[in-house]
Amino acid sequence: MSRNRKKVLFVAEAMGGGVFTFLVGLCNELVNYYDIYVAYGIRRQTPDDFRKYFDDRVHLIRVRHFERSIDPRHDIGAFMELRKIADRVKPDLIHLHSSKAGALGRWAFDGKKTPLFYTPHGYSFLMSNYNAAKRLSYRLVEKLSAVRVCTTISCSEGEHKETLRLTKNARFVNNGIDIDEIQKMVDSIGECRSEKFTVFTLGRICHQKNPRLFNEIAEKMPDIHFVWIGDGELREQITAPNIEVTGWLNREEALRRSMASDVFILTSLWEGLPMSLLECMYLGKLCLVNDVIGSRDVIQSGVNGFVCKTADEFVDSLRTILREPDRISALTERAKKDILEKYNTRIMAEKYREIYEEAFNETDKKTRKRKKD
Repeated sequence: MSRNRKKVLFVAEAMGGGVFTFLVGLCNELVNYYDIYVAYGIRRQTPDDFRKYFDDRVHLIRVRHFERSIDPRHDIGAFMELRKIADRVKPDLIHLHSSKAGALGRWAFDGKKTPLFYTPHGYSFLMSNYNAAKRLSYRLVEKLSAVRVCTTISCSEGEHKETLRLTKNARFVNNGIDIDEIQKMVDSIGECRSEKFTVFTLGRICHQKNPRLFNEIAEKMPDIHFVWIGDGELREQITAPNIEVTGWLNREEALRRSMASDVFILTSLWEGLPMSLLECMYLGKLCLVNDVIGSRDVIQSGVNGFVCKTADEFVDSLRTILREPDRISALTERAKKDILEKYNTRIMAEKYREIYEEAFNETDKKTRKRKKD
């Protein structure tokens, strides 16, 4: 650890899924410039061997009271833990990730003293698995927390538009994937193809990922092989006989199954900016997505994939591909070009670094002014 390097503290309750992938990529890039600390919570989706994904120079600090659901006892405990961690680390900048960390962190930390940033990774009040009253309460929490001195950095243009309804102190940086890490794994796996045309998705089988729609699409195309890479609490909603559910796989095996498949579909009801989509675009898979924030920010229908609103639209797009397979290469080449030019961790980290450096410079100016006065 260098005495001259700034300290950046990331806070993430949602240490799993896309947020985990995002943090690994960002931390492993920025650790070359800053001393990086991550205060995290454990979820069911958190990989058992999660530490191995981070650069050895990244400091990982567990927040034992972090819980996904609202629980006053645990939330107060997490609030106090975060204060103690900040007192010990003495960060020069704090960046909060996902809704729970964003709510607690904006009240636990003073953005007037230490530059404070928040990235929602998909607002809770947009999640349709909650009833109207709960979504309203989440929106209220976001609105109240927005009065704190903090800059919200959204991970997609669509999320940024939602943010501007809450606060004008807002910016956005597109999510990105670590293409070097993925390419190393692709090279080690080698060539692999399924013998039959395969449509797949990946992730947790939960309400957000909309397994009912995935199942409906498969039922309408009984001659096509569908694969869900992952598992989850709503597995019983996957009933079509032509769907294979793999269960949870390690990173390399999940990538192998993705590489062997032909078309990736994402039926989510909401997203921030889905890392799984970005990875599949890089792998050269044709991508079909539901018409929601995040997904439609990346996919332009008929240009680099297809955006669909209903099961029938998904089916029509798939049938078009089967009739006109020559169209696939143009779409997938454009999608991969977009990843290389816009959605990778190097570009993402550089944009975050620019924002952080602006904050550091502003803090240094204030410090010099106070000393002068």
